[in-house]
Amino acid sequence: MLLSRARKGTYLTAVKQYSPKIIVAWAEAISGNKKLRDWLASNGYAELSAFTYALNLDNNARAWLMSEGHPELMALIRGAEGEEKACMWLRKNKFSKLALIAEGADNDDDAVRQLLLDGNREWAMISLKMRSVKNDIQSDHDDVHKFSTR
Repeated sequence: MLLSRARKGTYLTAVKQYSPKIIVAWAEAISGNKKLRDWLASNGYAELSAFTYALNLDNNARAWLMSEGHPELMALIRGAEGEEKACMWLRKNKFSKLALIAEGADNDDDAVRQLLLDGNREWAMISLKMRSVKNDIQSDHDDVHKFSTR
């Protein structure tokens, strides 16, 4: 198993692992904490920073994730947006935990429950943070009285 530069902590995928502190920072960045989002970008976690932009429908960030070798993070977003093929791709490519996170973010409470049962509280937290952002975007889109800037 390949691991990135001696980072110790909780595995996201077979290729990368992040410490619990980084996961919490990422969760807060997903929720809109710009200071932590920028900190991630400038401290070796550019993919997590770009993810927060991509989750908020930034096409440049989505393209960056793909061009910089993070298709699993883009599939996580697509799965959260309800694309079943993205979750199938994640499972096929041994990213089953990411598939569960995506399904949880797409309002599947059983997926969040499974993450918790598997002892993955931090990933359930990421899933729920993503769910909140995704549902807010959808609510803005569905409200004829709002003009979404996302």
